Amino acid sequence: MLRAVKKTDKTPIFEIRIKNKTMYPEELVKPMRADLATAGFQELYTSEAVEEALKQEGTTLVVVNSVCGCAAANARPGAKLSLQNSKTPDNLVTVFAGVDTEAVDTARNLMVPFPPSSPSMALFKDGELVHMIERHHIEGRPAELIADNLMEAYNEFC
Repeated sequence: MLRAVKKTDKTPIFEIRIKNKTMYPEELVKPMRADLATAGFQELYTSEAVEEALKQEGTTLVVVNSVCGCAAANARPGAKLSLQNSKTPDNLVTVFAGVDTEAVDTARNLMVPFPPSSPSMALFKDGELVHMIERHHIEGRPAELIADNLMEAYNEFC
């Protein structure tokens, strides 16, 4: 909510109060969520859910989903295409940037030293980050190239 306040030396002209930390309405992101969910990705909404998912033994692919065009054209199709490989992660999970703030923050903290970016993809093995694809690796690259990158990681770590 944006409200005008009286200007003083200590008060800004406008004060922004965010009631809900979600940047995008659920109606907008629903089909973008479904794109990965129908491919077998479990949606994670909380910090606890992310921590639990990454405690699992084996490999876990985390996709940080996004509303941007490169997520729609490259990241989500690349992630789905990569699942045609003979070796795939044991677990598939996704968080949505700008929507699932708590879950995304927790996932990104586990992706350090890589800076936050969305979309992005991270492969974990037994809770340890072993492979990362950042936004700048996704932008302008075809889904097939992203899938190939993931499949190489699956062949090495899965």
